[in-house]
Amino acid sequence: MLLKNKNVLVVGMARSGVSTVKTLSKLGANITINDIKNKDSLKDILDEIGHLCSECILGTHPQDLNQFDLIVLSPGVPTDLEFIKKAKSVNIPLIGELELAYKLSKGNFIAITGTNGKTTTTALTGMIFKNANIETFIVGNIGTAAISRALQTTDKSILVTEVSSFQLETIVDFKPKISAILNITPDHLNRHKTMKNYINSKANIFKNQKENDILVLNYDNNITKDIAKRAVCKVLFFSREERLREGIFVKNDSIIAKTCDVEEEICHVKDIYIPGKHNLENALAATAIAYSFGIDKRHIKNTLRTFKGVEHRIEFVDEINSVKFYNDSKGTNPDASIKAIEAIKAPIILIAGGMDKGSNFDEFINAFNGKVKALVLLGETAEKIKMTAEEKSFKNIFIVSNMEQAVIKSFEISDAFDNILLSPACASWDMYENFEHRGKHFKECVYKLRRS
Repeated sequence: MLLKNKNVLVVGMARSGVSTVKTLSKLGANITINDIKNKDSLKDILDEIGHLCSECILGTHPQDLNQFDLIVLSPGVPTDLEFIKKAKSVNIPLIGELELAYKLSKGNFIAITGTNGKTTTTALTGMIFKNANIETFIVGNIGTAAISRALQTTDKSILVTEVSSFQLETIVDFKPKISAILNITPDHLNRHKTMKNYINSKANIFKNQKENDILVLNYDNNITKDIAKRAVCKVLFFSREERLREGIFVKNDSIIAKTCDVEEEICHVKDIYIPGKHNLENALAATAIAYSFGIDKRHIKNTLRTFKGVEHRIEFVDEINSVKFYNDSKGTNPDASIKAIEAIKAPIILIAGGMDKGSNFDEFINAFNGKVKALVLLGETAEKIKMTAEEKSFKNIFIVSNMEQAVIKSFEISDAFDNILLSPACASWDMYENFEHRGKHFKECVYKLRRS
C-alpha cells in the first residue's frame, strides 16, 4: 500500500489513532488529524505527535473532504457521523486502523472477538504461540494497536489480535488465517442500535475467509452456533457442555481435541491455572485456535497450566482484615459481570455502575442468587441499576459519587471473609478514559485504604 505523499485524515486521537499517525509518518504520508476534543484536552497527545502532522482539526469535524486521499477511523469513532457519510458519498476510501494494519503487515492474523473473554483468550493464545517459539505479536484491543507492529512483521509473523465490533465495522479486505467468535450477548446497543447490527458486525470477522481458513465458534452459545451457517471457511466448534463429533470439548474432566474420529487429551480441567467456568471456555477457544494451527499439545498444556490471567479481569488486589478485594474492571457489560459473580465465592459486596450502553440489568441482578450481600453503585447507570434491583426485591444498595467513596463504603459494611468485587457491568467512559484507568484507580483506592 503506497502512502508516500498521500493526504491522509486520521480521525480519533485515542491509542490506535496515535499509533496510526506514527506509522503513516514513517511511510511519508501528509497527515491531518481530527478529534472532537479541543487542543487543551489533547495537549499531551499533541506534544507527542503534533510535529508529525500537516494540520490539526480539533473541536469540530473537517468541512473540505476532497483534499484527502484516505480517511482512517479509530475504533471509537461512530461510522454514522455526517462528515463520514459525506466521505462515503463522494467515494473517499475510508478504513479503520485494523484494516490499515492488515494492508501494511507481512504476517498472518489470528483474530479473536466476542462479547466477553476476548482479552483473556487473546493473551492466552498469544502465550501458547510464543511458547511454541513462533514469532508472535499480541495486539489489538488488548492494549497494543495492531498498526504499531505492522511494519515490524515478516512473512513468518503471527499477529494474535483482539478485535472489537467497532473495528470490524470498517474492514474491507481484512482476512485472518484463523478467526474466533467466543460468544455474543447484548452489548454496545447504544452504538449498534439493534442486536442484528451487532451480530453482523461480529460476523464481519470471517466475511473474507476462504475454504482453507478456519473459524472457531462456541457451540454452547446459540448465536455463534447459528452464525456458522454463514461461513464459507472451515468451522471448528468448542464446547464446555457438549461432546462434539469434531472439535474441542470436555470429556471426563479433560480437554479433548477430536478430529477424524481420533481423540487426543490436551490436559485436565483442574490443571488450568485461571479459575471459573468462563475461563474454561476461554481455554477451550485458545486450544481450538492453537490446535488447528498445528501447535504441539505439549505447548498448549504447559501454557494452560501456567497462564495467570490478565490485569483487570477478576484480578486479586489485596486482603485487608480478612476482606479480599478483586478488580474486574474489564466487566464492561452485564454478562461479563455475571461471570465474575459466578467465579467469586460468597459473600460478595459488589461495586458496579458506569456509562449506560443501553444494557438491560435484569439478568445481572438475577445472578446475585444469594451471593451478593450488598451493592455499591456509581456512575450514570447507578439509578437505573438500583431501580432494577429494587424491582427484584434487592434492597441493600448504596449510591456513591466516586471510586474512592465506593471502596471506603464497601469496606465499612464488610465483615471478615467478605469479598469486595469491582465488576461494573458498564463501560467506563462516563468517569474514566477506559476500563484500565478505572481498574488502576480502584487498586489505588484499595492501597490507600490499607495505608489509612
